[in-house]
Amino acid sequence: MPALLGDLLPPRRDASSDDLLDRFLDYVSGRRLSLYPAQEEAVLALLDGQNVILNTPTGSGKSLVASALLFAALARGERAVYTCPIKALVNEKWMDLCREFGPEHVGLSTGDASVNRDAPILCCTAEVLSNIALREGGDADIQHVVMDEFHYYADRDRGVAWQVPLLTMPQARFLLMSATLGDTAPFETSLTSLNGRGSVTIRSAVRPVPLEFSYSEVPLPHAIEALVEAGRTPAYVVHFTQADAASSAQDFTSLKICTREEKALIADRIAAFDFSSPYGGHIRKWLRHGIGLHHAGLLPKYRVLIEQLAQQGLLKVICGTDTLGAGINVPIRTVVFTRLCKFDGQKTAHLTARDFHQIAGRAGRKGFDDQGFVVVQAPEHVIENLRLSEKAARDGKKVTKRKPPEHNYVHWDQNTLTRLIGAPPEPLVSRFQVTHGMLLNVLSRKTDGVAAMRQLIRDSHESDAAKAGHRRRAWQLFRSLVSRGIVEIVPRTPEGARVRVNVDLQDDFSMNQALSLYLIETLPLLDPDEPTHALDVLTLVESILENPELILRRQLDRIKDRAVAQMKADGMEYEQRMEELEKLEYPKPLRDFVYDTFNAFADRHPWVGQENIRPKSIAREMYETGKSFAEYVMEYDLERSEGLLLRHLNSVYKVLSQTVPDGAKTDDVLEVEWHFKALVQGVDASLADEWERMRDPDYVPLAATGGGLTLRPGRPAAYDLTGDARAFMAAIRSRIFLWLRPWAHGDHAAALAVLDSPVAGDLASDTPSWTPERLAESLAAYLDGHLAVRFDPEGRNTKHTHVDRDIDPEAWRVQQVLVDPEDLNDWMAEFEVDVPASRARQAPVMRLRSIGPIA
Repeated sequence: MPALLGDLLPPRRDASSDDLLDRFLDYVSGRRLSLYPAQEEAVLALLDGQNVILNTPTGSGKSLVASALLFAALARGERAVYTCPIKALVNEKWMDLCREFGPEHVGLSTGDASVNRDAPILCCTAEVLSNIALREGGDADIQHVVMDEFHYYADRDRGVAWQVPLLTMPQARFLLMSATLGDTAPFETSLTSLNGRGSVTIRSAVRPVPLEFSYSEVPLPHAIEALVEAGRTPAYVVHFTQADAASSAQDFTSLKICTREEKALIADRIAAFDFSSPYGGHIRKWLRHGIGLHHAGLLPKYRVLIEQLAQQGLLKVICGTDTLGAGINVPIRTVVFTRLCKFDGQKTAHLTARDFHQIAGRAGRKGFDDQGFVVVQAPEHVIENLRLSEKAARDGKKVTKRKPPEHNYVHWDQNTLTRLIGAPPEPLVSRFQVTHGMLLNVLSRKTDGVAAMRQLIRDSHESDAAKAGHRRRAWQLFRSLVSRGIVEIVPRTPEGARVRVNVDLQDDFSMNQALSLYLIETLPLLDPDEPTHALDVLTLVESILENPELILRRQLDRIKDRAVAQMKADGMEYEQRMEELEKLEYPKPLRDFVYDTFNAFADRHPWVGQENIRPKSIAREMYETGKSFAEYVMEYDLERSEGLLLRHLNSVYKVLSQTVPDGAKTDDVLEVEWHFKALVQGVDASLADEWERMRDPDYVPLAATGGGLTLRPGRPAAYDLTGDARAFMAAIRSRIFLWLRPWAHGDHAAALAVLDSPVAGDLASDTPSWTPERLAESLAAYLDGHLAVRFDPEGRNTKHTHVDRDIDPEAWRVQQVLVDPEDLNDWMAEFEVDVPASRARQAPVMRLRSIGPIA
């Protein structure tokens, strides 16, 4: 087995560049590789200390060049950051680097997940690096930065995150990589001006695997069959909606994609995989046919599985979206474009040359293929009309030709393809913008943050007129932060600081959401004595988050369906029904309160501009009705968008954890925070599991430890959860209701999975072990005299939870009264909490002792 890069590190940190080069070349030769001229030139420039802009085609080994830089940094005891444009790609790169350098040397930070964050190599999104650069600037402990897929610099919404490190980190040396950069001279000048190092662009137009382009005028299934028969798989079929990708995956199951032996290999590989989410059955069915599905709507664990199967050569066809162009590591021979136009968020237009080349460039696997293939499908109506014309010529009859789609369509033909093949990438344009999150990060510096903010705007890659506008907006934002006490003006400190961020906010306070300040201002207006206080806090949290439009549309559809049924029963005429339906909207708890307080907030803060508040009830509805993740997915037919729901719930948890000030958290609010942390980790803890498994062969996955509750981000390492009475009790009650919901709904296997298995010596063992059958018997006995269990505010009221610490201080007894609709309240569940084990895990370790009538 060839040596890993981590195995080749020199024993001392003063190794010469020649020594590091020799060791790296040993690694390359051990992999039976040889460097291309562009790779060799880039590695030598990096070892010489220069900034490098690497503009070479997809598949030409840019990642290997980045590995050389990371190897040199680790060998010299210096810290390096590797950024990628999307979280899925960050996760993938993190796993790759863990395998090459050892998991103890590599960390991850994406906003959704954070593992080993202080490691000498950090994989993160551009936004995470941008926040570090804004907050710490030249003081950040980062000496090297790799920015992969650097063309995202021009992304309309996220490009600013790619620009900020280039303006604020003079201590760092940069490696910028992309296949589609255009003119790089301005970046060379900017980088050299920043850090004083030489900067060089290394280009190559030579693809290791050349591409062959073709235009297909046969139906998509026929085109796929032809590719399979010709041995031009694996093929990635590019769609521009998730629904179209899933539809194709289903359609292709009728094709002969795999042999019986190949299907058996896949079945064996996925036999032990957890497909327990509602959409899991569909994913498993398609995989058994050799067909993968890949898009952002999937749970991360499914995307990772499909990437792994593809890398093992087990999938013939992958139906996905254009995220392929972001660099997802799915090795393929053929790229099939189903369209050459897409909706870009504002209008439908032809693909840009950059988008086309980024996606097409993924075809052809170095070391496997002599040639890659790119197939572009003609529009469906054109293909159908060709078929109808042939039929008419054959039968001598006239036919009615199909018309092009009226929506989300711009015509393309073979000339469009020819133009895109020859077109150079569009120029990269600056997307710099000033936000209150940016301002707060810069002002948090120990040095003069005000001067640093001026410098940031002055150095930005913007025109003079645009810089003047940025200065005006920064001043508006600054005044609003000062007026609300978030920022305080203080006498100049010895380090030069003239302002400080409010010291009463917790260490991990975050204002990354554009309307976080509204949330902070409005929380004190809620009455903490109201029974719905925690739910109302949840509503304010959801109101500042982006709308997951698909979920809200499904909610509105459900409301309209019920309204139509009622109006028909009432005999209402059709026209009047249509008028009434137009007035309906998805649920918006505290609607008037939210809009009124936001309007007042906007009057006080002119910088709000185009931002708007977005009241909704997704997390609140789940919590209030006691629905599990799977139940909510099924309720609104969200199977294809499980990942969308999970991301929203994770965002809710992050705001609860990082933005809601600790002083505003009642016990009920703390419990809501713990609930959503446990829910998110319970649905998909695949990334944390993967890292722990690489670090510890005896690791037990989070899913097997009662939901994987862990220490809240930002707590100091010495923090003792069991010593924080409010937080520990909130965590215990959260675990109780995570168990109680599936038990009350008859999902006894899920209920059992929430509990900890008894371990000899850890917990009392004077009661029989619980099984799904035993839990079912207890529920049947309960329902014999009760209608249901309540999960409304009264059902969750803390007065129904009783704790006895006196029997054994190390093994608390916790009794939860089951509140029923008739308020009989004559049943309870009793748990035992292992305090020492909870202290070690930083999460409640507990088992069910009994459930039955109160004695």
